[in-house]
Amino acid sequence: RGWQQYFLQAGYDVYISDAVERGRASWARYPQVFSSEPIFRSKAEAWELFRIGTREGYSRSRAARRANDGQQFPVEAFDQFTMHSVPRWIDNDVPTQAAYNALIERVGPCVVVVHSQGGNFGFNAALAHPGHVKAVIALEPSGAPTPDDPRIDAALDIPHLFIWGDYLDQYPIWRDNIVVSSRRYHEALADKGAVTTWMELPEKGISGNSHMLMMDKNSDDIAAMVNTWLHRVGAC
Repeated sequence: RGWQQYFLQAGYDVYISDAVERGRASWARYPQVFSSEPIFRSKAEAWELFRIGTREGYSRSRAARRANDGQQFPVEAFDQFTMHSVPRWIDNDVPTQAAYNALIERVGPCVVVVHSQGGNFGFNAALAHPGHVKAVIALEPSGAPTPDDPRIDAALDIPHLFIWGDYLDQYPIWRDNIVVSSRRYHEALADKGAVTTWMELPEKGISGNSHMLMMDKNSDDIAAMVNTWLHRVGAC
């Protein structure tokens, strides 16, 4: 069971949208548009980047792998998880953003739930169509608009929720880069009077979460917190 089933049972209509090169969307190559070489992420890189464990803690042998203490990600399923990996290119953001903007315009009004690289697409889709978005739920977004984006004023009536897992301080790329950009956007929204919530799970006594919050063993508990927040801000 995942968040799709959870929120369906909670009474929401749920639409799952995977960008090309993500999730179940497989991958596509358009030579007339994209010119970069594809990026392939190794299992060791995923193990570290998704904060399941350190690079040194990864091994091709399942028995030898060492996860972070208290890890909530189902480590026994890591190999199955990585089978969903597909090649990606770094120069298809423009058509991807256009597709998400069109989806929001077609489906809205809606709550936008985004994760990782999808964060920036979701934020920008909300800025492009603020009247179609009732709230934005950002699970560990890896990018965000800049605080001086002139479109921010149009999105001040959209509640935002940023959720972060555990072990962030142990990984410089998260501590010094990824979290910082989203924090600036959150603070820019707050300074202008928007309803925006910054939630670090360890501060709430919830420990062990990886970057894959919706796949962790306590994912239903996190979904319940999201549902409670949506009701509190009147987005459902």
